[in-house]
Amino acid sequence: MTALDNVLQPFQLENHAAQGRLVRLGDSLHQVLTAHEYPSEVANLLGELQVIAALMSGTLKFEGVLSIQIKGDGPVSMLLVDVTTDGDMRGYAKFDSEKLEKVLEDGAAGPQQNVPKFLGTGYFALTVDQGPDTHPYQGVVQLEGATLAECAHSYLRQSAQLDAAVKVVVSEIENASAPNWRGGGIMVQKSAFSGFQLIDGEATDADFEDAWRRAVIFLGSCTNEELLEADLHPHQLLFRLFSEDGVRVFDPSSFAMKCRCSADRVRNVLVSFPREEVESMKVGNDVVVTCEFCNVDYRFDADGIDTIFKEVDAL
Repeated sequence: MTALDNVLQPFQLENHAAQGRLVRLGDSLHQVLTAHEYPSEVANLLGELQVIAALMSGTLKFEGVLSIQIKGDGPVSMLLVDVTTDGDMRGYAKFDSEKLEKVLEDGAAGPQQNVPKFLGTGYFALTVDQGPDTHPYQGVVQLEGATLAECAHSYLRQSAQLDAAVKVVVSEIENASAPNWRGGGIMVQKSAFSGFQLIDGEATDADFEDAWRRAVIFLGSCTNEELLEADLHPHQLLFRLFSEDGVRVFDPSSFAMKCRCSADRVRNVLVSFPREEVESMKVGNDVVVTCEFCNVDYRFDADGIDTIFKEVDAL
């Protein structure tokens, strides 16, 4: 493995007490967070959720699109991210500038209370869509936790019935040319006791629980700097954390910011409305549709609108 960035690295402890995923995102995350002019607090939350989606995409077996949506009653009313089986990722956030400014002026709570501070109360929903011939899976839980990592842990415990620990960090790194957003995360998931192994002697339930607690402690020793360090190979980081019990890595996968919008998809949306309603959408002489994810504008002039509806009438 040579890739240091935009990567998901699966691993397993040699005693089989836990398995996990390490994610590190560089320019893929930076492109998501700079597609819109988000305040840094909003971008940080969106980036953390993007890292969490990347981690969960390696934990849940699926073919298609995994989406996570958070809705709350705070200044940040919605976060939405998704990642495909191929590693294409995107995300966007909705927020109220005036409410956000007021919360920042009040200065209530610290960085470890970002969820109640910026999102308030609401829900955490994970959806897996495997295509038109399948029924999407969705799990929804209340938004519980001071941080998004805690909310993800709550979801895994309640909806997926997984015992796991999650660490996530996102930061805007200053360099000589320009700031760059980076993110990283590690998730360790408790294995079934039947797979637990000791080097010497017969394994017991107490040994297994000790090994699991030790894995969580090792994860907690990981620093934010280590997760974000572009020059620190994921294998080196995993060895630093889990070498006492041994760690085995598996084939990695990669991520890239890639939106699934297209002019054809926008046309299909427009023809689902009555012609009169589409005409009312005009700004000047054109209908302009902006993708909420990548912020790309799709512009249709009068001739373009005529062509769309003539094609529909001809069917």
